[in-house]
Amino acid sequence: MEPSSKKKGSAPGSRAANSRYSEIESINSPRTRHVDDNTGTVFSAFVFAVSFVTATALAALFVGGVDIWTLCFGFFMAVLAASSIHVATQWERVIVLRLGTFKRVEGPGLYFTIPFVERAVLRADMRTMLTGFGAEETLTSDLVPVDVDAAVFWMVWDPEKACMEVENYYDAVSMAAQTALRDAIGRKSISDITVHRDKLDQELRDKIEEKAGPWGISIISVEIRDIVIPKELQRDMAAAAKAEREKDARIILAEVEKDVAAMLLEATEIYREDDMAFELRSMHLLNEGVKESNGTLVIPSAYSEGFKPSRPAR
Repeated sequence: MEPSSKKKGSAPGSRAANSRYSEIESINSPRTRHVDDNTGTVFSAFVFAVSFVTATALAALFVGGVDIWTLCFGFFMAVLAASSIHVATQWERVIVLRLGTFKRVEGPGLYFTIPFVERAVLRADMRTMLTGFGAEETLTSDLVPVDVDAAVFWMVWDPEKACMEVENYYDAVSMAAQTALRDAIGRKSISDITVHRDKLDQELRDKIEEKAGPWGISIISVEIRDIVIPKELQRDMAAAAKAEREKDARIILAEVEKDVAAMLLEATEIYREDDMAFELRSMHLLNEGVKESNGTLVIPSAYSEGFKPSRPAR
């Protein structure tokens, strides 16, 4: 029964982690789109329909009527037209192969291919793409398990390399980002990760750029979204921060007391050399004491004589 209880205990954390990473993946840009999933289906259907009607009408005029052969001719010409005339949207570049070898990059707009000889194999999206990724329970250099969520902004600058150098550049960027994040966390302490996020962002960008550059992909920026550390460690870090603040406060207080002592020592030397200054200071202290207490100070007349300067006898 003990193993089952462990599984039950770990289920909430697992569900929380899964929900967090599913939230990250929900903001990702669409994956790499191949021609099999192309968005020009409507245009191809339109070309097919227009070509079929036009070719059938011309054949009917030529033979003087519509029969099975004119329909077959119209269908054949429509297939050729639909296989030859294509369209690419403004943000897409299409990789065209001829007999299995790279021929050219087409798009945007209307482009043509040779039926059964050339074919489009990849539509590369040239817009800025977003990929969310994370590292779960990764150990830092001081052996602290952390969960880090991040996002990388990137774009394809060379469609030919994106098609020829890597099978699926979207998945490759995502995996390279995760690997770079885990490697960076493993070489840094928890304080470096939490305090110097900007340095970690730049380091991740350089690492991912180094891997993705040969694939024709440019990394625009990498941003750390969230850093989650264990609650026990959060309490310890809060206590350490509080102790550090108390230490700084004590150091500042000691420095102030040192300065005050030096000033008092200097005042003592002045009062020792000048009796009148000492008497004026005494009167000032008595006056301040009376003001603060809002009362009246009664002193013996003999004591007040000490404040009068002695006059030389005539």
